[in-house]
Amino acid sequence: MNPGSKVDAAGAESGEGLVQIAIADGVADVRLNRAEKMNALNPGLFAALIAAGERLASEADLRAVVLSGNGKAFCAGLDMQSMAALAQTTRTTPIAVRTRGLSNDFQYICTLWRELPVPVIAAVHGVAFGGGLQLALGADMRYVTPDARLSVMEMKWGLVPDMGGMVLTRDLVRDDRLRELIYTARVVAGPEAVEIGLATRVSDDPLALALQTAREIAQKSPDAIRAAKRLLHVASRGDAAATLIAESVEQDALIGGANQREAVLANVEQRAPRFVAATPHRVEEPS
Repeated sequence: MNPGSKVDAAGAESGEGLVQIAIADGVADVRLNRAEKMNALNPGLFAALIAAGERLASEADLRAVVLSGNGKAFCAGLDMQSMAALAQTTRTTPIAVRTRGLSNDFQYICTLWRELPVPVIAAVHGVAFGGGLQLALGADMRYVTPDARLSVMEMKWGLVPDMGGMVLTRDLVRDDRLRELIYTARVVAGPEAVEIGLATRVSDDPLALALQTAREIAQKSPDAIRAAKRLLHVASRGDAAATLIAESVEQDALIGGANQREAVLANVEQRAPRFVAATPHRVEEPS
């Protein structure tokens, strides 16, 4: 963490924040901080991730997010003790009940990153197993170390992916390859993860690369950044008509705005742009 950054934490365990957030120059550096358990997901970390997402969604000057894990791993998946407790507990609320829009709370810790209004980059090292992989899949991009190990591991425990993975992988991994990953629960290393679509790039230092990319993104117009994420969300649904109208609606809202004019002037004058906070989103599709 940069000691000069704006620092906060969400959740607590033994006096330390389970999710650390540092924001500087429009980039949020978000780190899972349950290192002694390889950032395995337990109820406290679930709550902390949701709190972090709600906090970031309200940051007007936010332009990009980097998500990583402290210690030896990105996230080892569901905490084994939590898994044992889950098997012994009678749930009062079925997980099929929607508690967070289209998602339940378990899915939301993964899907919330896709729903944030700005790009999210996951920096993965060590392992990303089961729920940990689905968490990474919620990001727009995933940078991984060559020796990172990723697995859709639910089948090993007699389960199926249930934290948004089926939605988050559908545009990334070819159908037959995804079926193989789910049925076998096999582990893949960084280069294969990129080759089959689970990851974006391999890097010896994915966190440094992710922060570099996030800072590059943060130099762009905050209005255009958020418009592009909304547009990509529409495009991912596969509806050509809705995507084409969304392109036009977003572009119409951008053209001539303060940040769009500043982007042009900065390029013409060959200087760093001086953008203002993103305009609140009020784009409405024509009736």
